[in-house]
Amino acid sequence: MKYILCLTLALLSFIGCKKQQKTTSITEIEIEKDTLLEELVTLMTGSFNSERQASIDTNFRNVTLHMYPIWADREGKWMYVEQSLTDNQEEPYRQRIYKLSRENDSTFRSDIYTIPNAGLWACKWQTPAFFDRLLLESIQLRDGCEVLLKKSPENKFIGKTIDKNCPSNLNGATYATSEVVITENKIISWDRGFNEKDSLVWGAKERGYEFDKFQE
Repeated sequence: MKYILCLTLALLSFIGCKKQQKTTSITEIEIEKDTLLEELVTLMTGSFNSERQASIDTNFRNVTLHMYPIWADREGKWMYVEQSLTDNQEEPYRQRIYKLSRENDSTFRSDIYTIPNAGLWACKWQTPAFFDRLLLESIQLRDGCEVLLKKSPENKFIGKTIDKNCPSNLNGATYATSEVVITENKIISWDRGFNEKDSLVWGAKERGYEFDKFQE
């Protein structure tokens, strides 16, 4: 009887240890996921251009890309994103707000927003505090244009839009797609527009723009 009692106590003690180990593992996973989101934001932050690519392939132009965090006191990870021809940065042709978040255990999400009166915010990436004047309710979500990203074994964040969900009417398109690869010193971005017959009507044909980081 004494032997059975000791065996029972030992078994309960073992189960208790296993439960405690499991709780610790979950906590570690949560911390890792937060760390990965911070890593993604860090990799995306900075100024980039496609000068090197444009110098060896005339199908690509020299484009500058600025991406900087804003709204540190608001919930979520927000970034202001601006693209322009490098020799005409005072007049960007694309300005967006990105909201980065965790979709699930393995996937991150970048929601895309347009900005009202975009010209007022041109070149303001140099002073992120300026965006405190921009009301959250004034930006417009591009529903269906979110990019879902996962980290690869090669330490790259790789993502794309979902199917034909992102509407576009540029140059006769009906939908747009985006594919992105984010590494330590480079962002590869491939944006394309397709018509109702799935024919390409805008965007690079064979591969995306390669933006090399030159400033953080």
